[in-house]
Amino acid sequence: MKHLGDLPDIIPIFPLSGALLLPRGRLPLHVFEPRYLAMVEDCLKTSERLIGMIQPREVPGGEAPRLHAIGCAGRLTGFSETDDGRYMITLTGISRFRLREEVAGFAPYRRVRADWAPFARDRGGAEEDAGFRRAAFLPLLQRFFQARGLSTDWGALEAAGDELLINALSMLCPFGPEDRQALLEAPSLQTRRETLVTLIEFALHSGDGPEEPMQ
Repeated sequence: MKHLGDLPDIIPIFPLSGALLLPRGRLPLHVFEPRYLAMVEDCLKTSERLIGMIQPREVPGGEAPRLHAIGCAGRLTGFSETDDGRYMITLTGISRFRLREEVAGFAPYRRVRADWAPFARDRGGAEEDAGFRRAAFLPLLQRFFQARGLSTDWGALEAAGDELLINALSMLCPFGPEDRQALLEAPSLQTRRETLVTLIEFALHSGDGPEEPMQ
């Protein structure tokens, strides 16, 4: 368990639209821009090895994109380098954070002062969802995957714990950036599951006709 005092006040951030990292989730990333190559190299020199994933809000006029208020920090747990100097990394989610302010400096990448306090639960063990009805959820998920032409290992999904299943689907399903932000900001595993079900039902309704709702 990571305690509040173990987490740094200032972290580097990787603003990436559509990318979603959740606590205890794993996010592979392909890094090739010089500023983010520098960020990874600097990150590897720290004891925490944290990078904050956060979604940008696009603004007109070529200004630096504004950022959403909430992101998720991940520990760099996987690293490899390609022959042409790109990095393949994996972040393992540690905790969400609220952006307090951006921090000026000489680094080529952006950094923020992070408020970890609102998300103390993220640093505990895996969450459970007592209201999760897996027998009703999986057929709905199958219809969604069929409609989108997606495939998966259904045996692994059926065997996965509640948090692993819900969070992995939240990270992997093809939702838009604002929908992914809603999944990130869900205050509990139950509310994330309810949001996920709503998004799946809406996608099926809009693409393939009405579906029976699952609460």
